[in-house]
Amino acid sequence: MATPARDVRRTELAHQIWRIGAAHVSTGNRVALLRNGPATFDAMLDRISAAREDVSLESYIVRSDAVGNRFAPELISAARRGVRTRVIFDWIGSRSTKRAFVKMLRDGGVEVGIFNRPSLRRRWFGFLPRDHRKLLVVDGAGGVIGGIGLGHEWTTGTHPGDKDGSAWRDTAVNIDGPAGRDMQNAFERSWDRVVNRAKTDSDDSRPTERPSDDSLDNGGAMVAIMEGEPGRQRVTRALEVVTVAARSSIWISDAYFMPNMALVEALVGAARDGVDVRLLVPSRGDHPWMIRGTRKYYPRLLKNGVRIWEWKGEMMHAKTGVSDGQFVRIGSTDYNALGMAINFELDAMIHDEELGGAMTAMFEDDIARSKRIELDVAKD
Repeated sequence: MATPARDVRRTELAHQIWRIGAAHVSTGNRVALLRNGPATFDAMLDRISAAREDVSLESYIVRSDAVGNRFAPELISAARRGVRTRVIFDWIGSRSTKRAFVKMLRDGGVEVGIFNRPSLRRRWFGFLPRDHRKLLVVDGAGGVIGGIGLGHEWTTGTHPGDKDGSAWRDTAVNIDGPAGRDMQNAFERSWDRVVNRAKTDSDDSRPTERPSDDSLDNGGAMVAIMEGEPGRQRVTRALEVVTVAARSSIWISDAYFMPNMALVEALVGAARDGVDVRLLVPSRGDHPWMIRGTRKYYPRLLKNGVRIWEWKGEMMHAKTGVSDGQFVRIGSTDYNALGMAINFELDAMIHDEELGGAMTAMFEDDIARSKRIELDVAKD
């Protein structure tokens, strides 16, 4: 019997990601889209409360605010019932977090690691790279990956009470299945970097077993957990592959869109070849200079057929993409040099038609709440 066309593409994508992204690929997973902070926080807290052996939480931002104080009791409760509970903060991202909050976690039995404190003895004085990942994995069986940190930005916006403010728009994915082991392995490598100050050598963690066609025919969602590391350009190459492979559509949401020219050329080439290329970015946000930088790309993209929308709310913080309604990326990596080449990042690359359909519908709803940018406006 001939293999269905979609299965051929699934197998090809798995091999390509394995080759260039140093990512293990698994099938038989269950995935669910999580839109915005509240739904994501609920899913994470449900997992933590049900944990039996291990809770591993890694986040660029962990604030000692209403969101952080909602998570702290659940983390402490897990630790006190015998679950090994570990949390990684990034020093820069969580620099406003109160010491009393960290002490409360540690006194409650939670193991806390702080990534890359500034130091005159470190390269770049410790300011680069950053741990920009957002990951929760529980019992090695599954968890949550996306762009959502633990802070008020995702519930009340940057300036709570501001009449012009609103909660940040963001996306995550809930994953159950064999990919949970890959999520756990990704966390363990981060823990070694933070707590043991282990030298990170990606080749030591590269999966050596090539994905077999049989292993990719188990049904369920195909998931690759891709670890972005300084200088490796894994997500860049993976996005180039997906862009080249796309036949009908490439829809991207990105918070800080300042890509290298190779990715610009890939998107422009796809649009000129008849692919429906759409880009959704913020109209305002926490780094206004990046908004201005993003807009410098508009004339070239628009002239070549890429359609662009700006989110009308306070901040579009998502880092997502959906191609041909079935290839999905959700994670922490932005289209810029920090995300692609400097920081530690984490993304889920997923092939699943149901998730792809949900992503497509969500994107359409988002652009209905956004302003379309026209070429004459972009030139002004």
